Amino acid sequence: MRKTLSCILILILVVGMAVSLSGCGQKVVINVYNWGEFMDETLIDEFEKQTGIGVNYKTYETNETLLAKLEAGGSSYDVVFPSDYAVSEMIKRDMLLPLDYSNIPNIKYIDERLRGQEYDPENKYSVPYFWGTVGILYNKDLVTDPVESWDILWNDKYKGQILMKKDVRDSIGVALIRLGYSVNTTNDAELEQAKQLLIQQSPLVNGYYGDEIRDLIANGDAALGVTYSGDFMDLYWEGIDNVGYAIPKEGSNIWYDCMVIPKSAKHKKEAEMFINFMLDPDVGFRNSEEVGYTSPNTEVIKRMQEEYPEVFELPAYWPDEEALSKGEVYVDLGDYKAKYNDILTEVLAQ
Repeated sequence: MRKTLSCILILILVVGMAVSLSGCGQKVVINVYNWGEFMDETLIDEFEKQTGIGVNYKTYETNETLLAKLEAGGSSYDVVFPSDYAVSEMIKRDMLLPLDYSNIPNIKYIDERLRGQEYDPENKYSVPYFWGTVGILYNKDLVTDPVESWDILWNDKYKGQILMKKDVRDSIGVALIRLGYSVNTTNDAELEQAKQLLIQQSPLVNGYYGDEIRDLIANGDAALGVTYSGDFMDLYWEGIDNVGYAIPKEGSNIWYDCMVIPKSAKHKKEAEMFINFMLDPDVGFRNSEEVGYTSPNTEVIKRMQEEYPEVFELPAYWPDEEALSKGEVYVDLGDYKAKYNDILTEVLAQ
């Protein structure tokens, strides 16, 4: 009997040690949720090799998709990449963890001018990732008119060749700017005019799209469309020269996409290590070069000026002072965002 008990005790100890050792050997895996085509994914492999931390990487197309996913629960993301107004909303709704900058020393490389924005005045919760504008991407072989104004998106000449962005703020924002209103308006009369303007445009529009806009225009399947500055830069880096990008004279949206850590994150320190990795000047340069968007990293910008000085002549990469002065950053609309969602739903039903 004593021998039997001894054997059982030894077996329990052995199994316990095995489980303990197995647990110690498990690799931490962080869940990263980003916009589609918004990162040089070879960098993920490099991060994993450098740190031993695994990365489960998934993508989305809009801020609304991201917010809905987080609201639904059931998924634990460690790093996500919301835009300015979404960051603001997430802060107000207590959805984010404050950052520990002792784990993010590379924050020193972020341009001071891009810190302390209205969406996160103290940079308590967010770190800028890329910034840019919303404008018109067009195929030079199909568009013969000057692309200077949002008006061209209502030109009958391009019926069936116009692509709109399937994003609530971007598409409604275009109509508001064309009417001379703020992209952040909560005036019902102004929004009704914007809705009617988009409904009026509907017969000319091929459709509302996401990431496909870039390739559809580059391939000649559409003439022009609303999209982000980085889409043009992506094509530029690929050597495709039959496309152009314009920031309309009436003004546009200037956006900032950021890295944040949701409150549901299970690996905060490892998430901060990932953010710090993405802020490394060499990593940031490779990422900006691959993705095409403008980096907030001062060291990256210096290197870009040395290696690619010509891109600073491109409005898609480096907007001039006039474009910046007329640009407007989206702000959180609070409960009023439902009104914007309803408008786009009505427009898409046309």
